[in-house]
Amino acid sequence: MDLLADTQTQILGLAVALVAVVVAAVFLFSSKKRKGCIDPEKFNQFKLVKKTQISHNVAKFRFELPTPTSVLGLPIGQHISCKGKDSVGEDVIKPYTPTTLDSDVGHFELVIKMYPQGRMSHHFREMSEGDYLSVKGPKGRFKYQVGQVRAFGMVAGGSGITPMFQVARAILENPKDRTKVHLVYANVTFEDILLKEELDSLAENYPDRFKVFYVLNQPPTEAWNGGVGFVSKEMIQAHCPAPASDIQFLRCGPPPMNKAMAAHLEALGYTPEMQFQF
Repeated sequence: MDLLADTQTQILGLAVALVAVVVAAVFLFSSKKRKGCIDPEKFNQFKLVKKTQISHNVAKFRFELPTPTSVLGLPIGQHISCKGKDSVGEDVIKPYTPTTLDSDVGHFELVIKMYPQGRMSHHFREMSEGDYLSVKGPKGRFKYQVGQVRAFGMVAGGSGITPMFQVARAILENPKDRTKVHLVYANVTFEDILLKEELDSLAENYPDRFKVFYVLNQPPTEAWNGGVGFVSKEMIQAHCPAPASDIQFLRCGPPPMNKAMAAHLEALGYTPEMQFQF
């Protein structure tokens, strides 16, 4: 009986040890940061698996990664370089910020506004499902760590929303991050607003941490409760956190807008150290 009891005890001990080893291995594997699929030195090819037309000049492009569990490997707030051909067949390279994060495994997405005379716009306009896109990265000076600021103020114009959306998503979807995000987003018409459904969803799901204020140069004729005209100092003051040592202000838009916003922010007391332009 003693021999049987000792054998059972040994078996039980081995089983517990085996379970501990398996759990430790799973934890170690899951805690390791998965290697990304992009290279900062060379272009890699990614297959377009879905192209969704959102409006007459905006489309969402979903690209497949090598495996269903692969990640792009793009740090928060950084971008990729995409290479294509313009209308005369010459190479063109332009930076874009995916709207997906590394939590979106197996694929990445780009929301692209295609301009009539845009050289890279031509490439995306001509792309069909099954085609490949040349991508290199990551690139960018922006670096983010959880808790580095109390809140972000953001002002974006047009397609300048994509880095803001990426940063906001990463912050809000991280249960360990309590940073607040205040966004002022400017466009010409209501139809020009990119990612509106996604932005409104963030505002609904994180009402205490994310606020968005839309500004239109040509608002709809019916009731409009957003801003009208160009983004003003008063709009920034009303909808963004006041200047402070634990506040950072991000801006991204067309060059004239970036210049105007830099002047507004300086006049409101945001120091150069508090600002970052994508």
